[in-house]
Amino acid sequence: MQSQEIRKKFLDFFEKKGHKIVPSSSLVPENDPSVLFTTAGMQPMVAYLLGQEHPKGKRIANSQKCFRANDIEEVGDNRHTTFFEMLGNWSLGDYFKREQIPWIFEFLTKEIKLDPKKIYVTAFIGDPAHNLPKDFESAEIWKNLFAEKGITAKEVEFGTEKRASEIGMGGGRIFYYQDKNWWSMSGNPDSMQSGEPGGPDSEMFYEFSDIQHDVSFGKYCHPNCDCGRYVEIGNSVFMEYQKKSDGSFAKLPKQNVDFGGGLERLIAASNNEPDVFKIDTLFPIIKEIERLSEKKYGEDFEITKSFRIISDHIRAAVFMIADGVTPSNTERGYILRRLVRRAVVHAHKLNMNDGAFAELAVVVVQTYKNVYSIDNKIIDIKNILITEIEKFKNTLDKGLKEFEKGIDPFVLLTTYGFPIELTLELAKEKDIVVDVKNFEEKFKKHQEISRVGSEHKFKGGLADHNPKTIKLHTAHHLLLAALQEVLGKNVKQRGSNITQERLRLDFSFDRKLTDEEKKRVEEIVNDKIKESLPVVCKELPKAEAEKLGAEMEFGAKYGDVVSVYLIGEENKWISREFCGGPHVGNTNELGEFKITKEEAVAAGIRRIKGVLE
Repeated sequence: MQSQEIRKKFLDFFEKKGHKIVPSSSLVPENDPSVLFTTAGMQPMVAYLLGQEHPKGKRIANSQKCFRANDIEEVGDNRHTTFFEMLGNWSLGDYFKREQIPWIFEFLTKEIKLDPKKIYVTAFIGDPAHNLPKDFESAEIWKNLFAEKGITAKEVEFGTEKRASEIGMGGGRIFYYQDKNWWSMSGNPDSMQSGEPGGPDSEMFYEFSDIQHDVSFGKYCHPNCDCGRYVEIGNSVFMEYQKKSDGSFAKLPKQNVDFGGGLERLIAASNNEPDVFKIDTLFPIIKEIERLSEKKYGEDFEITKSFRIISDHIRAAVFMIADGVTPSNTERGYILRRLVRRAVVHAHKLNMNDGAFAELAVVVVQTYKNVYSIDNKIIDIKNILITEIEKFKNTLDKGLKEFEKGIDPFVLLTTYGFPIELTLELAKEKDIVVDVKNFEEKFKKHQEISRVGSEHKFKGGLADHNPKTIKLHTAHHLLLAALQEVLGKNVKQRGSNITQERLRLDFSFDRKLTDEEKKRVEEIVNDKIKESLPVVCKELPKAEAEKLGAEMEFGAKYGDVVSVYLIGEENKWISREFCGGPHVGNTNELGEFKITKEEAVAAGIRRIKGVLE
């Protein structure tokens, strides 16, 4: 089976189960400052998992474009990629475990015809310290499903991955882990914040039985082992708890299901092919690299690793550029630059010329043109790649001169953009010893400083998804509408930052507000709160949203389909904004709004801070 078939089978399957199919969101999150990219299918769904009504109903499914920067260094083996598609289905307070698990098993075994003997599953072992019970129910459902296939599903308790590697699988089919089978945005139960939802999950793994266990990953193999024999192909999260202020957990009013399955891995499993780079979304790139390099994929480990890095990185780069990211030295642009430069280094190892990347980009676009609207952006994609590679050539020349002087490899990276891989390769050629440990220590510290700086930098978005923050986010929309009513429609948002304690809105205006103007703004916001106006979300084509007069955040990049939040009665909206949520369902939930400060932050830019009481 190929990608088009499996993607369609998944969406058709869940559509028949009453799910509405929604389009993929952009790789660039609309309103989530906590991450640079959309890293999972659930990310654009957080507002709805927290209780907001989805405009399409309680059953949703889609295929979501995702990118994980954490996996950049992992690329090179047979299964890790930075860009991937996540097939997802959600129940927003509708069905739960007894529907979800049999449906997923049916999809895996009947729709894409996986051998059930090669499927292994996990469940939550429980957390007595937080009074969170063991997930017997999921295990029992799985046991019955396997029994229907004539398979005895023995249960084995691991708890930790370390223990799993020490005792082995013991003939099991259902395995209990702790932190590996608990999901929340913050991680395990201890790290969760007050008000945050979470719950147990059940993962599915496919066994590539031809792969022998590598003891460097532990004495014994187990489903979560990194040796590659078992590969996770899906995960059903059962979000049913919310952490309270005293650290205990209470049941949510509505139970949610959040399933995510990696399309690439599902394709590989359906073909019993452990090398994900041989599936139809990646192998055409591999074949083009063979043509351009005159080398053969699979003939040598290092050559094969370079093939994989180039094909993964060029695919990710194409999708990033298509969603509005351009190379730079900060944030998303830095990640894109790093991908392109890393790919160039490995292309040089294969003796490929720099013009090859434009040709590889065309292959990516052709592979996905019937799924995502990227073929109309091919000229921009090629131009950006060509320009970035030309810049890197100049960097390479400068870096090579500095390398000859024996400069610190960390300085080479941070000052000249000289990848550590290239430094090590050149050092090997010239018999120079590089202190890799020292480099890694400096780079780790550099990453920590950058991350802290990023967290404290003024950003447009929410600090978290606490209910207080969500209320202030909705009040923020009312505030912008009130400012435009009092000061004129030329007032535009120039940034925002919202925490549990206060909202902060930067807007275009060239003078200090009078006391009367501030009072009038407060009155308008509070009047709209008292009017009990509904807050609704509509997913619209970007052009249609613009015709509606929806406000856009200055400098933000939006996809072809956008979320627009509307406050007021149908066609009598008092606020229309491009926004990813989350928000309350009605303004009467907000309380009383007060402006606490109004000040200048730059020429022609004012800042207002406000609270809800």
